[in-house]
Amino acid sequence: MKLKFTLLLLFFFGMFLSYSQKKNKPINNTPKEIFISDLISKMTLEEKLGQLNLPTSVDITTGQVNSSNVAKNIEQGKVGGLFNIKSIQKIKEVQKIAVEKSRLKIPLLFGMDVIHGYETTFPIPLALSCTWDMNLIKRSAQIAAQEASADGINWTFSPMVDISRDPRWGRVSEGSGEDPYLGSQIAKAMVTGYQGDDLSKNNTILSCVKHFALYGAPEGGREYNTVDMSKIKMYNDYFPPYKAAVEAGAGSVMASFNEVDGIPASANKWLMTDVLRKQWGFKGFVVTDYTAIMEMEYHGIGDLQTVSALALKAGIEMDMVSEGFLYTLQKSLKEGKVTIEEIDNAVKLILNAKYDLGLFQDPFKYCDLNRAKTEIFTQSNRAEARKIASESMVLLKNKNQLLPLKKSGKFALIGPLADAKENMAGTWSVATKQENSISVLAGLIEAVGNSAKILYAKGSNLDYDAALEERATMFGKTLHRDKRTKEELLDEALTIANQSDIIIAALGESAELSGECSSRTNLEIPQAQKYLLQALLKTGKPVVLVLFNGRPLILNQENETVPAILDVWFAGSEAGLAIADVLFGNENPSGKLTTTFPRSIGQVPIYYSAKNTGRPLGNKEGVFEKFKSNYIDERNEPLFPFGYGLSYTTFEYSNFKVSSTKMLASETLKVTVDITNTGNFDGKEVVQLYIRDLVGTVTRPIKELKGFQKIALKKGKKETVTFEISVEDLKFYNSDLEFVAEPGEFEIFIGKDSNVSTSTKIELVK
Repeated sequence: MKLKFTLLLLFFFGMFLSYSQKKNKPINNTPKEIFISDLISKMTLEEKLGQLNLPTSVDITTGQVNSSNVAKNIEQGKVGGLFNIKSIQKIKEVQKIAVEKSRLKIPLLFGMDVIHGYETTFPIPLALSCTWDMNLIKRSAQIAAQEASADGINWTFSPMVDISRDPRWGRVSEGSGEDPYLGSQIAKAMVTGYQGDDLSKNNTILSCVKHFALYGAPEGGREYNTVDMSKIKMYNDYFPPYKAAVEAGAGSVMASFNEVDGIPASANKWLMTDVLRKQWGFKGFVVTDYTAIMEMEYHGIGDLQTVSALALKAGIEMDMVSEGFLYTLQKSLKEGKVTIEEIDNAVKLILNAKYDLGLFQDPFKYCDLNRAKTEIFTQSNRAEARKIASESMVLLKNKNQLLPLKKSGKFALIGPLADAKENMAGTWSVATKQENSISVLAGLIEAVGNSAKILYAKGSNLDYDAALEERATMFGKTLHRDKRTKEELLDEALTIANQSDIIIAALGESAELSGECSSRTNLEIPQAQKYLLQALLKTGKPVVLVLFNGRPLILNQENETVPAILDVWFAGSEAGLAIADVLFGNENPSGKLTTTFPRSIGQVPIYYSAKNTGRPLGNKEGVFEKFKSNYIDERNEPLFPFGYGLSYTTFEYSNFKVSSTKMLASETLKVTVDITNTGNFDGKEVVQLYIRDLVGTVTRPIKELKGFQKIALKKGKKETVTFEISVEDLKFYNSDLEFVAEPGEFEIFIGKDSNVSTSTKIELVK
């Protein structure tokens, strides 16, 4: 009996020993895991917290790196990365401190706001989205990654995938519009463009998806303001682009400034852990936005120590600028407010990113001077930027086919944006050398050569208010305000207008009149320019409005009075040449709006995929009906709908068919339509497919974009366009936040924009 008991004891001891060994064994013994685990085991607590610290590099200049405060912190292991430091020389100097002078020689991340290009600058993101061309959008990110990586950058704070339906918010310019489906496709294209298929290559960089989450829906359209919405709206309308970016392999995510369900995003564990990591499987690291941790004190949820601990526990790994992690987490650890496991996990995720980028193998892999000399702002990159810019422009009006223009006679180019190269790149163009950008004036002169004459006058300042103009032309984006009176400016403009055959009016917003912290309550073209435009129209000469803007504007008066309107947004460093390409017909405009243009500020927020009400307006003429859902002083519909955009040619849709009117969840339906180019120019058309779920357990939108194709057609030619609809296209989040497709009737629409009415019905059957 004793022997049996002893043997049994030995058996259980062996089982315990085996279990204990397994428990302590690394879960994943890949070379990466072994390397990172070993490195973490050697780190002091201060060095661990240093990896979570992301200061700015404002005090660093070439040749003075070693004496800077940031340099001293790097040497002491208190810095995990730096951002907005530009040039290979500076970056190499700083990286040498990290890998030669710090105890553990851990390399730094170098981040920058590479938002829509590096020195070769592409159209602002809102304009890029209007191409509806995922290959072009992906290519713009590839070129941006190539140039940024050639100059030492290995991490970009892009793409911004926030859905926004309120053009008062200035950062509409930095996103991809109002639609979750289109926004998701663009998010995937941008992430894959930046990161490629291998982050260890020296021409790819880590992407950072922002701003998680809901940043584009602040109350009143006011920057950094409160966001409040239901979870069902989050999941159906605002979350999809973030999720798509994560699924595309984004290496990092940036937390947003706003609160979500009453808790600031940087301290929101439900958002950062439950949704991002558990539901979506995100494996990268999360960084805050600029000073977001310390800003939570103003939100009113605690002092710096408290909010820093909350941020770490929520799932934040890197603290941008606040230094709350660096200087308070040690105390919080002693007090039991955070755990060493939470700190180690955060450190691991930062080190994983550095490992994936190949920085441990070669800390200077992004510091090749030959690349910096030969791969930035090249002629080939600029040529691609010019082409992409031309595809982003949206033709809003073209009465009597005024456009394209012939290269003959005299043109009067008038307006404060006509000779304003510093503004062509638009907002968030921090790496752009603005002096290299091409103005409209320079572009037109080059385009016409000796075939026509370009006369120029400024005509007006941006606005009568000099203080407003100063706020709207920050960061070196001056419009060189003219001190002459408005009468003197106008007289000069009218003089050359009367000498010309056609007037080209370059008007609208300046580069920084939209963008971060450029919220507006008035969405019209500034009054000084409206006055100028009306005076030009009174000359009786044909007027083409070349519209600069970073958001939807209210253009009722312009649409009624101006014969041709070309929305050029902010087209990047090659703007002037691309604008000339479109004006003179070398390129046929093919851009389509990704945001709705309202008629009145009171319609905002306005978007195509709204829900019906119990009392919808019955007529389509905008006639007021009492006790219906409408305005007493305005029509319901927008001036220009989502998906809208004209061409110099015309397209006819015909022979719209579905392969079956009934569909099982296991089946795929084919939807076909014939598109014929019936005009006089070769052109491109964005064919758009929308679906409406007619009956649901929760109310469903009037229409939702579920497919699109951009096709090129020679004049007179026809093409059959085919879409496939699967059950995934019919799914939505119900009131239990389950992603479901409910059996019943669906309406399928195909057309040129979201205002399409041609449809057919199908039924999803059990």
